[in-house]
Amino acid sequence: PAMDDDDLRRGLPTCHKEYGEAIAILAGDALLNYAFEILANPPQKTSIAMETALEVIRTIGTASGVRGMVGGQAADVLMEGKSVDKEALEFIHTHKTGALIKAAIKAGALLGGAKGAQLESLDRFGYHLGLLFQIKDDLLDVEGDQDTLGKRAQKDAEKKKATYPALFGLKKTREFARELLDRTISFLASFAGEATPLREIAIYVIKRSR
Repeated sequence: PAMDDDDLRRGLPTCHKEYGEAIAILAGDALLNYAFEILANPPQKTSIAMETALEVIRTIGTASGVRGMVGGQAADVLMEGKSVDKEALEFIHTHKTGALIKAAIKAGALLGGAKGAQLESLDRFGYHLGLLFQIKDDLLDVEGDQDTLGKRAQKDAEKKKATYPALFGLKKTREFARELLDRTISFLASFAGEATPLREIAIYVIKRSR
């Protein structure tokens, strides 16, 4: 409620609208902590090595905190109404949104046994996928409508948020998104058919309407 303050998400009332601000904040705290509870004690015992499990927890913890989502969101709030350059904008997008997407890809890669060059390629894929997702969000906020999005549109401009359309305009942002899609998928070049779902996710991200 103190930041996005949206009435709707996915066409449904947001938590603070349905249950009040206090419960919304507590729900966020509870879910984040519950995630680490599950990570530390998975419901189905597995043969995952302790070192791998710790690396997954570290990856998600870093992506959630000051060097990830929290840091990016703080920068996003602090930059409202201010002039930003491309580097600052990329920092915001790759941290407030992209960090957790990248962490999800890396965590899956770690659990799947990826190492060395494979892990590096998937890590870079995740970074660029996260950026692509947020740039598409920027475009949807300008071009979308509330019924399709399931949330209020044109909100970024009202709050004078740092976005790609605000900095570069719609045409250049669309072009950049298409170029970024190609670059994102290029990090999967060393993988065969097993990476097809990841390629399809990247294509979906740029084609989505909500």
